[in-house]
Amino acid sequence: PVAEAAPPAPAPAAEAVAPAPAAEAAPFKVDAKMVKDLRARSGAAMLDCKNALTEAVGDIEAAMTWLRKRGIAKADKKIGNVAVEGAVASYVHFNSKLGVICEVNSETDFVAQNAIFKEFTADLAMQIAANPSIVYVSSAEVSDEEKAKAKVVEMAKEDLEGKPDNVKEKIVEGRLKKQFEEVALMGQKWLKDEDKTVEEILKERIAKLGENLVIRRFARLTLGEGLEKRDADFAGGVEQELEKYRSDPAAAPAEEPKAEAPKAEEKPKEEPKAEADKPVVVISAAEVKELRQRCGAGIADTKKALVESGGDMEKAMEWLKKKGMAKADKKAGNLSAEGAIATYVHFNNKIGVLVEVNSETDFVAINANFKEFASDVAMQIAANPTVVCISTSEVPVDAIAKEREIEMAKEDLEGKPDAVKAKIVEGRLKKKYEEMALLTQKWIKDEDKTVEQVLKETIAKLGENIIIRRFSRINLGEGLAKKEADFAAGVEKELEKYRA
Repeated sequence: PVAEAAPPAPAPAAEAVAPAPAAEAAPFKVDAKMVKDLRARSGAAMLDCKNALTEAVGDIEAAMTWLRKRGIAKADKKIGNVAVEGAVASYVHFNSKLGVICEVNSETDFVAQNAIFKEFTADLAMQIAANPSIVYVSSAEVSDEEKAKAKVVEMAKEDLEGKPDNVKEKIVEGRLKKQFEEVALMGQKWLKDEDKTVEEILKERIAKLGENLVIRRFARLTLGEGLEKRDADFAGGVEQELEKYRSDPAAAPAEEPKAEAPKAEEKPKEEPKAEADKPVVVISAAEVKELRQRCGAGIADTKKALVESGGDMEKAMEWLKKKGMAKADKKAGNLSAEGAIATYVHFNNKIGVLVEVNSETDFVAINANFKEFASDVAMQIAANPTVVCISTSEVPVDAIAKEREIEMAKEDLEGKPDAVKAKIVEGRLKKKYEEMALLTQKWIKDEDKTVEQVLKETIAKLGENIIIRRFSRINLGEGLAKKEADFAAGVEKELEKYRA
């Protein structure tokens, strides 16, 4: 009986140990940064990376091993092996109303020149254009602040009232996941194969090309976005356009110059008197911008017109018309909301530009001269890396104040009277802002003219107000730390892939 009593003793001990695994079963909490770091190393999908980190309890090396065992990560990419080569690709829709540029990075220039890689980047630009809801590359890019804000909105919704907090949390988490995936590129269905996502296609290309690929960023421009478009009489628009090309000398438009002639003769007589009587008027950048939108004249001409007319917008328009700088009075409501999106990607695919150029009507937007001008403007922006805005009037007021303060404090101005200092600084700032503005640059096809002068010529030729509204530029690898590599070793490594 004593021998039989001994065996039961170990059994309770075994039962006492049993709860221990249950305590270890709590899943490791993986944060977005860890997922991002592992993705950069492995090229694996976000969910795969998260699962790997959970299994490895946050150990990135163990997570890499987990991925490689399952064939999800083809090779371990060292953290220092940053993908900074690659290409900038573009897509402009056939109607020129939507354009996209995107940057896709590879580890080497060899892969960047590969036909499979080039096709992938071009398809990716088209994919972004086809999904207007996309604002991020991956849902991991959504900031914590934005997530918190979205969570507050969801938690306050009526359909969740009365539900327990833990149930609420679960429902909201699911909703937010779906919401952020809808605005992220990686979770979208691939345009050429809807059975796969963009992320899955990216993994396939990584496996095929043998290098880590990163979809880094993109820019999208939609024509007239944010502008108020006035509904116009289409038939009237056609008639107005045809009037420009009618050759009949007896047509009504032939009488219009006669009607305008007396006005042009009457007002020059009043002008000298106005000059003598009126004090100097301070003109703001906002007034210059408003008048430019109406007339299409240059910044200097617009400012001079406002000064000459004492700040009166209508008189300034008349002044410009008399000088031949404004072809026609554009009513304030007659916004230039038509036009085209143009793109330029340099032959080496290392720089890409998107630009929106607006016209008043679609007739002008499809004109060959307009299209050529828009394309040339995109190339002009690519050729001028210092350009960050359209005109000097767009430089923010706080930036101007800051630059002025820096210039005024420079050593070479010490000891000079304040008035002299101010004059020197204004000259320096003017030059600096002109280097930053597109309109003051020398025209790439004719260096005797500025972009602004060519714009005015195009306005005169096409008979409509034209506005260079905005642009986006992407330089390959901008802001990334590029590791110096042995070129010969790189060639050898690439050849190894093709050796039999």
